[in-house]
Amino acid sequence: MMRPADSIQFTKHPYIEDNEPRRIESIKFSMFSGAEISKIAEVDVYLGKYYDPQKKPFPNGLVDPRMCCSRILLPEKQFREYLKKMRNPKLDVLQKTDLKKKIVKMCGDKTEVKCLRCGYVNGIAWNNLQMNLPVSKVKKGKTQLAIVHNGHKWDKDDGESRTFVPSVINPLDALLLFKKMQDQDCELLYLNDRPEKLIMTTLAVPPMALRPSVITDARLSQEDDITERLKRIIQANACLQQGMQEPRNSSIILDDWDYLQVEAAQFVNSDVRVASQAQQPARPLHGLVQRLKGKQGRFRGNLSGKRVEFTGRTVISPDPNLKITEVAVPLLMASILTYPEHVNRHNIEKLKQCVRNGPKKYPGAKFVQEPNGDRKDLSFSSRKRIADELKVGDVVHRHLEDGDIVLFNRQPSLHRMSIMCHRARIMPWRTLRFNESVCNPYNADFDGDEMNTHVPQTEEARTEALMLMGVQNNLCTPKNGAILVASTQDFLTSSYQITRRDTFYDRARFSVICSYMGDGMDMIDLPTPALIKVRSDVL
Repeated sequence: MMRPADSIQFTKHPYIEDNEPRRIESIKFSMFSGAEISKIAEVDVYLGKYYDPQKKPFPNGLVDPRMCCSRILLPEKQFREYLKKMRNPKLDVLQKTDLKKKIVKMCGDKTEVKCLRCGYVNGIAWNNLQMNLPVSKVKKGKTQLAIVHNGHKWDKDDGESRTFVPSVINPLDALLLFKKMQDQDCELLYLNDRPEKLIMTTLAVPPMALRPSVITDARLSQEDDITERLKRIIQANACLQQGMQEPRNSSIILDDWDYLQVEAAQFVNSDVRVASQAQQPARPLHGLVQRLKGKQGRFRGNLSGKRVEFTGRTVISPDPNLKITEVAVPLLMASILTYPEHVNRHNIEKLKQCVRNGPKKYPGAKFVQEPNGDRKDLSFSSRKRIADELKVGDVVHRHLEDGDIVLFNRQPSLHRMSIMCHRARIMPWRTLRFNESVCNPYNADFDGDEMNTHVPQTEEARTEALMLMGVQNNLCTPKNGAILVASTQDFLTSSYQITRRDTFYDRARFSVICSYMGDGMDMIDLPTPALIKVRSDVL
């Protein structure tokens, strides 16, 4: 046991992070000495040879592979261990992704690590944008490094300084590193394919259908933005090739190289940052990403929001006389939308009359489809003969009629009740109408909103819509159980005025109010009057 006199007293100081701004007092430029060059070198090159007769590079030659091996920075034992874990078929995607993050963190925990295979010292790498910054602070654990990009001095908190050469990774260097990566390293990093495919070296030119030319009245062609981008890339590439073949200034060649990089990047995404203002295009040209994203892009504009059949869209308006389960469909829309009804002995007479009316007269029909698949167009055929030959088993594509199941939708569809099932009620005029009590789930108002109606085409779809999406089955929101379909606006005001204690009705007015509450078929027993008063107007 240690005696108190022999115990060592430790003083614990709290760690205070230094985030104060710093000022560069001076920058010193100097040349590398021979010792410094030897220190930062990885291979001692003294052979003026390339490859041996077996096409293998000479050690210590000009193409010695030890100058960069593109291997993952893990010891061989850990490499095999983690590769075995990554190949475990019981791991799911999330577990493999977490394992990949752990491997990357292990390889990048140190600011400077020496490769165990080739001996190359891997430091910190930046891209061109980071190199343009005056000072950068890199935090690794509790060690904070201040790096002066313009010079070669690396100052640590403990006062130690050493020569530091910042390495810049350009696309060509990254491509060469990716090509030399082994397949096992790609598998360990959970890559589905070779990483060099992420860097484009050849651009695929889209067909003319994706970039059509528009001929104007002056017989001039208005080319698409993609075509204009490709033209600039071809011109920049030709200029760079010509500059590399001729003895020119290296700075001009580098400028041509940067311009080609910018044009190729903006061909994919025109929103990428451009370092030089001179490289900004005079007129903004859309790239491939702009074709896809946004409200007018291919996904939202043409795939998710595409135009489909058996649907109608028009302005909405209120109608308090409709039930909450009903939607008023304009007669013009009902004459275009159809539903394929199968002929049976109960509806054959009705469908015969629809066939006789044809597609122009409501209620009519557009097509008659036989069980063998033959379709008869009622716009040109003899409707009377087809109606007389109508038999059980045929399918009549009739106009929409009262009671049909339709889906009602308002965009944007943000929750489940943005599209619900209603029963159609064919009415005149040109707007879709519904009860104001159903405005809340649709988030609709009547200041010019438009809504969509869809007609399910099978009995199974109608049944599912009625049972799962019916308004009567979706009065409460599944988010918190709050009631969305309820009385609102003039319904609440009239309910308050009707039920006030100082409001009295005679028999006739009370009977009219009661008739509004039902469908006209129910018998209502009038209660005994609370107050009997002689009416002077009937005396």
